[in-house]
Amino acid sequence: MPPGFFQNAGVVTLANSKLLGPLPPDVLAGLLADATARRFAVGDELFREGDAGDGIYIVREGRVEVTGAVGPGRRLVFAQIGPGEILGEMAVIENQPRSATATALADPTRVLFIPHASLLLAVRRSPELALFLLREVSHRLREFNRVYLEEVLQTERLAIVGRFARSIIHDLKNPLNIIGLTAEMGVTDAATPEARQQAKLRIRRQVERINELIGEILDFTQGTAAAFELTPTPYAEFVERAIHEIGSEIEVKGVTLAFETQPPPVIVKLNPRRLRRVFQNLIHNATDVMPDGGLVWLRFETQGGDVITEIEDTGPGIPPEVAGRLFEAFATHGKSHGTGLGLSISKKIIEDHGGKIWARPEAGRGAIFAFKLPIVPPA
Repeated sequence: MPPGFFQNAGVVTLANSKLLGPLPPDVLAGLLADATARRFAVGDELFREGDAGDGIYIVREGRVEVTGAVGPGRRLVFAQIGPGEILGEMAVIENQPRSATATALADPTRVLFIPHASLLLAVRRSPELALFLLREVSHRLREFNRVYLEEVLQTERLAIVGRFARSIIHDLKNPLNIIGLTAEMGVTDAATPEARQQAKLRIRRQVERINELIGEILDFTQGTAAAFELTPTPYAEFVERAIHEIGSEIEVKGVTLAFETQPPPVIVKLNPRRLRRVFQNLIHNATDVMPDGGLVWLRFETQGGDVITEIEDTGPGIPPEVAGRLFEAFATHGKSHGTGLGLSISKKIIEDHGGKIWARPEAGRGAIFAFKLPIVPPA
């Protein structure tokens, strides 16, 4: 080691070195006897992933960037090491190949290299050095974890934005398709005044539905639901109106709605607009998995103080791998598009009505969804 190696202007001194400064003179002398000075230009690699952990580096001048691979073709900057700091200690302590690549960021970048054997000998002679290395490794791991978690969270945020965008497109696609088809039929020369009036009403209902969808999506993203009033309503009348409206929407897809049992004449506290959304979500999900047409059955029964509504389609059924997370945001169940946001919103609506919703997978049958709502006791 040349005299005054750490005494040049503008570089770190022995007293300022985090590793060497606190060492006893005899331990320091042993390390310096085997140390070598190295110089790197911008872009030069001090070491790369997979190299042998042959020693540690103390940055004397310049700056070093430590990066690691986090996926095919992707690298993450774990740390930037400045004068007085060390790098390469983890591979030495573990006696394993390098897990990252170190690259010089300045010209010149000067370092002091201490071989593996010399460092281990100094550790045996100095408990202070062993404690310092332990603290340095702990600090480095914490920093690596922080940086890596930030990268993972950012990637997940972008993925969520993409899935959410697909969900919005999926939810808006059905009413927009209906508006387009209805507009085409309503402006034909053969259209009667009654047909034009029906087309006008159908388009108006779809515009209202789009507005409702946008409001519910905003509620979902903000994490809070807008307050709404529950009104005692004859359940059978509400269901018949909702199914009549939805049936006219899905008939163009070759799907038929049918009552296996009739809705009971009970009173339920509900918000018609919100609860209609649940029927729309469940039935439109069924049409999505039956592109060649099919049948959707509705069944009703009273059980204790609740009315249970069950909706079953003749599609392929619920895959076992997603059965347990159907009502999570962005989960899907066999559709080629959509993300399951509708089921998550439906769950919230049913719970806001004091009820419960669930899926009932059965082998050899289509998807079966059911929900229960409390019945208003007779006066």
